[in-house]
Amino acid sequence: MLLELAIGDAYGAGFEYADIGMIRQHNNLTRYVQHPRHNIRPGAYTDDTQMTLAIAEAMVSNISWEPLALAQKFVEVFKRDPRPGYATGFYHFLQQVRDGEQFLKEIKPVSDKSGAAMRAAPLGIYPSIDQVIERCTFQATLTHNTPGGINAAVAASLMTHYFLYDLGPKQNLGAFLEKHVPGRWSSPWRGSVKSQGWMSVQAAITALTRSASMSNLLKACIQFSGDVDTVATIALAAGSCSHEIAQDLPPHLLNTLENGPYGRDYLRQLDARLLSLLETYKSGYN
Repeated sequence: MLLELAIGDAYGAGFEYADIGMIRQHNNLTRYVQHPRHNIRPGAYTDDTQMTLAIAEAMVSNISWEPLALAQKFVEVFKRDPRPGYATGFYHFLQQVRDGEQFLKEIKPVSDKSGAAMRAAPLGIYPSIDQVIERCTFQATLTHNTPGGINAAVAASLMTHYFLYDLGPKQNLGAFLEKHVPGRWSSPWRGSVKSQGWMSVQAAITALTRSASMSNLLKACIQFSGDVDTVATIALAAGSCSHEIAQDLPPHLLNTLENGPYGRDYLRQLDARLLSLLETYKSGYN
């Protein structure tokens, strides 16, 4: 899950809000591309993956699921590896806060954008829909305590849950989400994706239902244009859990994904710990 979503994030980072002509020319999965305006190295992931690491680490470490502990994890993961890709205001906020206590004191959690949704995929590992919703709602309220921010995050987490627990075919994903989360999740997304969280999630669902392979899924996410790194992060996390989607991402995208202290090898190790957690939950679920 984490490797795939990081590839989607890093690949999408080269195309985020880029001109449609540039997307048509370069969206062929041959390599990570340099964004025409952003100073993000090709193959480097962004805030989407980094904040997902905070959630995943909190899960496998079994820290208390309460505001201070999770806020501290957000700060810790950023401070150890500061990187571009965050919204400017939130990047400066994370730079100046010392710890989770200051984070909670000074954060203004009024956004309806995609920040809480982009990091929600690992939460689908929890064994019940109610627990996924509860845990995801909680993490979303720390930064995106709005109906739009929360609903997008919950939908993103339930996407991975749906596939991990084999709750139905991918064509029924939108209808499943509509039973549990307010939103028109089964309506096909058309056009460029803007910054609101529900837009990225709806586009990711549309790409998933239309794709039979991870390679086609990644290209489909980018073709929307707009906030495509977030669309690809959400979609590839879910797609990696579906037995209906061929796991055929090009090996060179894996091999050229960044591999610093928290890069490819670290993601692989953390993925293994998440899988172990999933197997524990499934043994009780069955």
